[in-house]
Formats: sequence, C-alpha cells, structure tokens
Amino acid sequence: MKKSTAITQLIIITAIVAVVLLISTKFFFRLDFTEGKRYTLSQATEDVLNEVEDVVTVKAYFTKDLPPQLVNIRQEFENLLAEYENISNGNLVFEIINPNESDELEQQAQQNGISPFQVSIQEKDQARQQRAYLGLLIEMGDKSEAIPMLRPDGGMEYALTTAIKKIAVEDKPKVALINGHGEPSLNGVVQLAQQLAILYDVEPYTITDTADIPTYYRSIIMLEPKDTIPANDLVKIDQYLGQGGNLLLAYNQLAPNLQQGMLAIGNDIGLKAWLSEKGINLQDNYVIDAQCMPITVQRRQGPFVVNQQIQLPYLPLIGTFEDHPIVKGLESVVLPFASSISYAQKDSATQYLPLAFTSEMSGTQSAPTYVDIEKEWAESDFTAPNQLVAIAAEGSLGGSSLSKMVFISNGSFVTNGEGEQQQGVNEDNVNFASNAVDWLSDDTGLIDLRTKGVTNRPLEQLDDASRNMYKWGNFLLPIFLVLIIGLIRRQQNARKKQKWIQGNI
Repeated sequence: MKKSTAITQLIIITAIVAVVLLISTKFFFRLDFTEGKRYTLSQATEDVLNEVEDVVTVKAYFTKDLPPQLVNIRQEFENLLAEYENISNGNLVFEIINPNESDELEQQAQQNGISPFQVSIQEKDQARQQRAYLGLLIEMGDKSEAIPMLRPDGGMEYALTTAIKKIAVEDKPKVALINGHGEPSLNGVVQLAQQLAILYDVEPYTITDTADIPTYYRSIIMLEPKDTIPANDLVKIDQYLGQGGNLLLAYNQLAPNLQQGMLAIGNDIGLKAWLSEKGINLQDNYVIDAQCMPITVQRRQGPFVVNQQIQLPYLPLIGTFEDHPIVKGLESVVLPFASSISYAQKDSATQYLPLAFTSEMSGTQSAPTYVDIEKEWAESDFTAPNQLVAIAAEGSLGGSSLSKMVFISNGSFVTNGEGEQQQGVNEDNVNFASNAVDWLSDDTGLIDLRTKGVTNRPLEQLDDASRNMYKWGNFLLPIFLVLIIGLIRRQQNARKKQKWIQGNI
C-alpha cells in the first residue's frame, strides 16, 4: 500500500470515529435483551414525563471512586438518567455531583437528604474506609424529593419515576384503611402505607351508623378484621360499592396456633356469608403446598439444642399467577395459613378474574387439624393442585353501578405488627397489595414499574435422582468437553505434522 493511500485511509477512519463520537453525545440509546426489558423505559415513565408542566432537575450525588460492585450501579443509573433526559423533550435535566470533592459539597448532599455510607477502598495493598454517596435530589419549582441511597437490587426506574410523580401531583386521590373491627392501624401495615403514600392520601376510617362511606375515596381497604362486623357496616360497604366504590379485602376465617399445634376455624364475623352473596365462597380449610417458606425450630441433638430450618407447607409460597395487571411481574407471594376460594357466577354483569394459585404440588386440609412439626411430607399429601387463593371481581357488586373488588384469602400477608413487635414482610406481598389498590383506584400506570426486575426465582422441586444427575452432570460435563477438544486438537496437529513430513505443506 502506498504511503499516501495509507494516510488517506487513516484520515477517513479518524473522521468517521470523530463523527460517531459527536453524534453519540447528542443521542443516547442502548439495546435491551433482558427478559423483563429491565433497561427499557416503560410507557408509564414516558406518560409521567409528558404530564410534567415544569422542568424537573435531578441532582445525582455520586461518589467517583467506588468499589467495582457499586461502580456498575452508578453507571447504570447515569445511563438511565440520560434516557430520561432524551425522552423528556426538555422536561428533565440532570447533573452529576461528586460530594467527596469538598466539605461544602458533602454538607450540601446531607442537607438535601442524601445519606452517606462507608465503603472499603483498596489502594496499594491497603484498605481504607471512605464515606460514599449514591443518592438523588429531584426538584421541580419549590418542591423536592430525595432518594437517600439507590438500592443495589434494582427498582431504579420505579424509584425515580414515582419521585417525579410525587412532586408533580397537586392533589393525591384518597384511599381509606377501614378500622374498628380489630384491623391493624396504619402503623401496623407500615410498609404498605409508605408505598401507597407516594401516590395516595391514605386515611384511617371507621364506619358509623350516621354517615355513609364518602365516595371521594377511590377505594377502601379492609385487612385482617377479627371482630364481628355489624350488619349495618356491611350495608354501608354495599352502599359504597353500589355508588361505584372499590374494595380490597384480605381475610380468612382461620385460627392457627403453632404453639399448641392446633389449626382451627375462627369465629364467624359475618364476612363469609357476605362474600357468598357476591359469588365468592371461602372454604373451611387450610391450603398446603410443597413450595413453601421454611421456619426455624429448636431440636435437641445430644446435650445441645440447635436451631434447624424445616419446610412447613402451611406457609405456601405463591408463584402461579394469571395474566392480570395486579399480579404482573410478581415473583413470589407468601400467604401463611390461607384458605382456598371458589366462585359462582352471581349474574351476567359480574366478571370474576382469578389472580393467584398454589403450585402443582399442593392440597388442602380440613379444619380443625393438628400440626406435626416432625412429619415427613410425601407427594401423596399434595393431591389437589392449583388452589385459588386470590380473586378479583368486577361488576354490579353492590347495586346498579359498576365497582371492583379484590379478595385475598389471608388477612395478615402485609401486616407488620404494632409497636416493638413489628416485623418486615416479603416485598412482593407489599407489591401485591399496592398493585391491587392501583387497579381499584384507576390504574396509575406504575404497576409494571413496581415489580420490574427479578426479585426471586425459586428452584423447581426435584427428587434426589434428578438432583444428583444435575450435580454430577455439571461437574463431569466440562471435564469431558475439555478432553474431547484436546483429542480433536491432538489429531489435527498429528495430521499437520504428517503432511509436513511428507512435504505437502
């Protein structure tokens, strides 16, 4: 190649690279091959950005020097911000700030609600501790919302979009949490209350004889009632439904007592007959499922007492869902001591939508029954697969107007407890209830975002023979492949050597 030709080609290639780099600074795109399109902005995000009437400013307080596992999170979110800016038509701008550059920037980050955390930095074979920041401040006009720290397990788009939605909404729709029948308070369902508070004003409400349930409530929520519900309260709920109101009801008439080993049926508080009038029948049984949550029990081994985890089928791990917005994207919901549900068509104007089922390896046990912690469960115990445990209904549930209802056959699945007895609940349990409220209260479009990304993928239940086959297969197959490739290469080299000796190459 002539020198002049080589120089010309080098100039052309350099010019092409420069043009591509220039274009890339103006346009941002990336290809998304993930199963759930985790890195593709949803329609809900685009709708929120299009509805914003003022410019949203995002200040990303990101420490520059982070450990490798956190660098990926920072880079992923920087790419996400670029996509937001790209589709917002000027409604969103962002800036990246490194608070570690000065004490003033660190103070500014903390004043804006960004929480520092400690990371270990490796330098010249030595580790040092450093304060790091990975949070956001979203501002619009005189309103602001902070995300103190990005979660490493995903949910970035949901966190950012809901923060924007929260400061953009002028008047939040109202939702009522019914109390007065032994239901938990707002503090007793703190995870659910915090999540709903992003888009709704959630208010405790007690039904009275003198006033109707206000129709400005988009939906009402009744969780785990324990006391008898007066007939007048049920009439008030019917009147609310008859005026187009919507209801989320989580209840089962069971009374489990693991300390005494007894699983009984509780007192009838009036809801079972009321549900039957709506075409929904709650069975007097306990659902059991081989796909379940373990519990920790104490067992004696010689002179020692040790904690051991055992599977308890009365704590089914629900992972079979219908194609419905309420359950879309959910991975697993824990419904301890649930009952099975059946339904019968009430009238032609009512539609029933099954939502969640137990697994293929499930069944039921009639109550009352005893719990045997030492029991070795067999396949023959699970002879009634796919028990229905959650259902939605839509139609004339309380009168002539169309209304919606979601019924879940467990009352405590989102209950944290009161005071010092509070415990965290499974994240998908909270997502399930929140999605139901969204569907009942005129879908906000954020259901898909709330459950975007994988949270849990339980392994399929395998017998011992299959488990051993997969284990030894994973161990031996790579060795056999290496040996086969080695033999093939050896034969190829032998043929080349023979040809070389014969003077053919």
